[in-house]
Amino acid sequence: MKDRTEPGPAKSTGALRLPDRLYEGYVFDLDGTIYLGDELLPGAKRMVEKLRELGKKVVFLSNNPTKDPGMYAEKLTRLGLPTPEGEIVNTVVTMTRWLLRNHPDATVFPIAEEPLIRSLRDAGIKLSEDPSEIDVVVASYDRSFDYRKLQIAFDAIWYHGRARLVTTNPDRYCPFPGGRGEPDAAAIVGAIEGCTGVECEVNVGKPDKIMLETVMDMLGLDAAECVMTGDRLYTEIRMALDAGMPSAAVLTGDTTVEAIAAESPGNRPDYVLYRIDRLIPDQIWQESGWTDDDG
Repeated sequence: MKDRTEPGPAKSTGALRLPDRLYEGYVFDLDGTIYLGDELLPGAKRMVEKLRELGKKVVFLSNNPTKDPGMYAEKLTRLGLPTPEGEIVNTVVTMTRWLLRNHPDATVFPIAEEPLIRSLRDAGIKLSEDPSEIDVVVASYDRSFDYRKLQIAFDAIWYHGRARLVTTNPDRYCPFPGGRGEPDAAAIVGAIEGCTGVECEVNVGKPDKIMLETVMDMLGLDAAECVMTGDRLYTEIRMALDAGMPSAAVLTGDTTVEAIAAESPGNRPDYVLYRIDRLIPDQIWQESGWTDDDG
């Protein structure tokens, strides 16, 4: 598998574009951007530490609802980047907030793993597997998805005609180190849409504005004062473009130079980074004595 952390391909095509300024807020995707599997990506630790030292606001985002913010904070801390729970937003947070704000009295059937189920239950949201009383079916990343759950969703939506279908995130697969992956929430949505004939109405993950609104509320900043950094053009970069937020694509995950070049100019990120700490302007690199061989 090609090592996407090397600067050669980006530099040779002229696609590399690095920031020459600092922003007030920094919003980061996690998997493929800050870490890959159980290892921090080169430069991630010193970059975040430098931003905090400079008084910049930092938030981490994930579409993965199989962990809650506390679990992400624990992982980052274990990997050597101590992070408070309050700096993390994922689709467990956004789905819970969306239901409380828009359907506080709804009865919900979550096709999901325990972190999301626990969050909904702790928020006082009524959960049920009885199709005759379900108002909202939440299709999420669920590695225990089976025909029984599909039948409940089918009965609630098609037979009883009362439930609406929403999802935590639109991802087709979750990437693994080494180029592998596993089916994500889009597979669950597809199964339900296929048998019921309905379309999913709401997505609370990237690139939907629901997630960005949650982040902006946390940061207390305007979108133009922040930069969104991630490895997928169709999620975090798309979300930033839609909101008028500066964006940076990092070549350590899903995105390649070729994929960026294939996009129209209006769909390209503002910056392209061969490693995450190149989000820090070169002047600060020089003052800090950083090189690509360390960090």
